[in-house]
Amino acid sequence: MSGSGAPRGGQDGAGVRIAVIAASWHRTIMDGLIAGTRRAADAAGASVEVFSVPGSFELPVAARRAADRFDAVVALGVIIRGGTPHFEYVSGGVTYGLTEVAVTTGVPIGFGVLTCDTEEQALDRAGLPGSSEDKGAEAVDAVLGTLATLSAISGTGTPYVGFTGGPR
Repeated sequence: MSGSGAPRGGQDGAGVRIAVIAASWHRTIMDGLIAGTRRAADAAGASVEVFSVPGSFELPVAARRAADRFDAVVALGVIIRGGTPHFEYVSGGVTYGLTEVAVTTGVPIGFGVLTCDTEEQALDRAGLPGSSEDKGAEAVDAVLGTLATLSAISGTGTPYVGFTGGPR
């Protein structure tokens, strides 16, 4: 399972405002992902505001707008492989678009976009009862950790305590 070795939460998110941009396809899975973002944000003391877009392809443009108003953005979506190249185009476009938003704005973007072969795989990652992973919560943990690291790099705070990497 891909969640092996994921960093644990526990960082302080007091005062952090997170925009959650959520695609509308696959409602049950999306509800689980959104609930996971709320659980992780609440546990860290951060606040979330959820905004909906029609599909995953629309996530980057909404994330870009949210980056102007929030400390961090979490993008949530579900892209399930089908029998056409659509999966590759949408997955690649969303990944590139969200990366571009993060790099150009300096605002951390949590990547909570599930790119799965089957709906069952997505359900297993959605943070629902019986799921083995909670990618919504992991995306919140990632942006809070990145904010702490950016603060440390700027000299205004301490690095994310869950980060075990170091200088090479």
